[in-house]
Order: sequence, then C-alpha cells, then structure tokens
Amino acid sequence: MGVQQYANAKELMITADCGGSNGYRVRLWKLELQKFSDETGLEIHVHHFPPGTSKWNKIEHRMFSYISKNFRGKPLLTQETVVNLIANTTTKTGLKIQAVLDANEYSKGREISDEEIAVLNISGEIFHPEWNYIVKPRLTN
Repeated sequence: MGVQQYANAKELMITADCGGSNGYRVRLWKLELQKFSDETGLEIHVHHFPPGTSKWNKIEHRMFSYISKNFRGKPLLTQETVVNLIANTTTKTGLKIQAVLDANEYSKGREISDEEIAVLNISGEIFHPEWNYIVKPRLTN
C-alpha cells in the first residue's frame, strides 16, 4: 500500500508483539520477512515488544478503539464485511485506515529447516537481539 507514498524508502521498521504468527521465535515469520526484503530491497528493522507488553503498541491505541466503535452493532458475518468496516474507519482528526483482504491460502504446519534459517541475512541488534533484529536483502547474481 505504501509503494507510491514511500517510493524512495530504503528501510522499514516493524513493531510487533511477541506472540502468535509474528513471534520472535517463529521461523516462518523470519523466512517470509527475508523473502520480502529480497523482493523489495528494503532493510527491515524488527522490534518485538517484550512478552506481556503488547498494550504499548501505538497501533492498538490509535486505531483499535475506533475500529471497535465502527464494528458496534454490526454482524461480522464475512471476512469482506470485517475488512470493509476496518477500511471505512475514520476520525474527525484525520485518521484514515487502509485495509484489504488477503485472499491467499496458506498451508498449515510448514516446518522451516535449519538449512533455511542458516541462509537468512538477519543480524541481532545490541539490546535484546532476540527481540530486535535487522533483515537485510540477500545479494543475488
């Protein structure tokens, strides 16, 4: 979504909680970040919130309360309904949310081998390298 607005970007910073599919230990998360970095040429800085502190996530404070208000009283029967309600969330102060449905199907239980992990271009930062790391594009010939 940000390709046009940030066409000259060289880096991307992601803040994420420590659980779920984007947890700091999740191998598939790191593999897919590497693929994204390779495809876009972006250096990706990842900063996970320590366990139990996802409430510090600014996205939750800035967006989720308004999204919840927009959901109020509406039956959430389909994925399209949910995405449309999220995408139509705005505030008087100018908050506009963009959302699209990812209709791709993803296989479950994909195991990432030690060999796949060994070729990732990921380096830990000084402070808690398990939670804070950089994914750099791999050079291709």
